[in-house]
Formats: sequence, structure tokens, C-alpha cells
Amino acid sequence: MPDTALDVVGLSRWFDLSEPWLARVIGHKPRRILRAVDGVSFSVERGSTYAIVGESGCGKSTIARLAAGLYRPSGGELNYAHGAGADGRLRVQMIFQDPYASLNPRWKVKDIVAEPIRELRLRQGAPAIRERVDELLGLVGLAKADGEKYPHAFSGGQRQRISIARALATEPEFLVCDEPTSALDVSVQAQILNLMLDLQHRLNLTYMLISHNLAVVRHASDQIAVMYLGRIVEQGPTEELFRQPRHPYTRLLIDTIPNLEAPNRERRQLAGEVPSPVDPPSGCRFHPRCPQARDICRSVDPPTTAEGSVSFACHFPLVEAESLAALQPVTTD
Repeated sequence: MPDTALDVVGLSRWFDLSEPWLARVIGHKPRRILRAVDGVSFSVERGSTYAIVGESGCGKSTIARLAAGLYRPSGGELNYAHGAGADGRLRVQMIFQDPYASLNPRWKVKDIVAEPIRELRLRQGAPAIRERVDELLGLVGLAKADGEKYPHAFSGGQRQRISIARALATEPEFLVCDEPTSALDVSVQAQILNLMLDLQHRLNLTYMLISHNLAVVRHASDQIAVMYLGRIVEQGPTEELFRQPRHPYTRLLIDTIPNLEAPNRERRQLAGEVPSPVDPPSGCRFHPRCPQARDICRSVDPPTTAEGSVSFACHFPLVEAESLAALQPVTTD
């Protein structure tokens, strides 16, 4: 059996968006509950990258915050494996989406990276702490002299390197990466992804990668979970999911990736807006936008089905010929 770093069972996180009690009573208004994450289950193997993808509002960033301990679950469990921490637990840290907002502009870089070292007492004495800071800056491709500068002196990519150095300062084993490249220029994204992969191999790190960009996760992940309106609709090994997506939503997401070998291929576009998670559709939540929805999809929530290493929730999963049809170039007379 693979060594599991994180096991998630029936995880839920709901937010109460209701008006105050008196306003609801006077206005005869019901409570409004946002089901951001609604009963998801998955496992993350040690040393791997588990990616969670989906459109904005699907709940993927909420899972990131649950995994990092920033939110408490409304239901279900997050079970981390034993690790090298002082209390025997797996050490978890987070890399945030926006490197412009996640660094203190009034602190020098050396102080930003040193803070978790001091707080956790991982090194004793100023010389040992500064030596560790210099080592961490070198790991992420920055110079020792950069420690004397403030965040505003750096580009977006360099700021994200500082964020990564700060996360590594706690000597974590599990990193939650919430859209770590989405705020960066396209030319810089590959550099940061390659740095993260290099650090993963050198330090034996486990990643949970949150992204809306399937091109990014195909390059960087081992497993993918596709989320829609708070639920996982399909998950499995990365290349298997790209080779033969079973869920129509997964295939429509894949269709959005540019393909230089078949630029004129026929592609279906996602129709309509994402429904509100406060009032999700009945039956399959994707049915209002699904090109092959039928009556049963509108009334019955599809169960999760496993086929080999892939699982999906769909009444009418795509067969291989249907899945690959969108990858064929369009011929014209």
C-alpha cells in the first residue's frame, strides 16, 4: 500500500450567510447556507503532488484552507500521517496565491524568512538563524544579499520565491499551494513550477496544488481531482484523466487548453454561469450546463463509480471514443 500523507473522508465546510435572527423573523427570510465543500473524500500519497482543479467558486481554495488548518471542518475528517514534527505530526505549511499581499512590506526579507524559525525555535542564536535564512534563500534561487532588501524591491516571481523560502523555514513535509503561479506572468510561471518540483525531489515534499489551470497541473501533478460546486466529480492519475476523461465537465475543461498540434479542433464551450452553491441544482449539480444531460440527471444525484484508478460521479460517463473526439483536428473541404 502507498504511504499516505493525508486521508480526507467526507469533508465539508459550510458558511452561514444568513441575515441576523431578528431581520429573518421580521422579513420571514430563511437561513442561507453556503456549502463551499460538501462531502469530499480523497487521499494524498507521500512525495506526490495532488492537484485540485475547477472554476472559481468550486470550493478548491476552501479545501486548501481546511488542509492548512485555517478553517475548521463543518463535517468529515482530515487525517495527517505521523511526521517528523516535535509532537509527531506531519508538519504542514502553505504557499499563498498573491506574493504581493502575503509578505509584510515593512519587514526585510531576512526577517520574513526568520520569523517562523524563531517562533518554532528551530535554531538557537542569531548567527545560526541567519545561516539558516541564507541557506533557504539559496534553495529558492536568491542571493544572501537579498535578505537585506524589502519585498517591494523584487518582481512577482522573486516574491513568490521568498514566500516559498518562508514556507520551507518551518521544515514542513506537506505544502498546500493555493494557486501559487496564477498571479505571475506566464513567462515566470514555469520557473516557479520547476523550482517547486526540484524542491519536492530534493526535500521529499508532498504537495496539494490548487489551480484553475489544467495546463499547469498536467505539468506538475501526479493525481488530479476535478471539483464542481463543492464536490469532486472525477479524480485519478493525471495522464489517465487527460487521456480518457469520464465526466463531461472534465472534458470541457480539457477542451479549454490550447493545442498547437490541433489548433482548429472542434471544442465545446461551457454554457451558462455556475449555479449558486447556496441553492445548488437538484440531481447532478452539473446538469444545467451539461451537453448530454437527461431526465435522470435533473432528479438523481449520481453515485461515485470507480473504474480502475479513476473515480467519477456521472450517470452517463464518456466512453473513450467520445473522450478523444475533441482532440481530433477539424477537417475542412
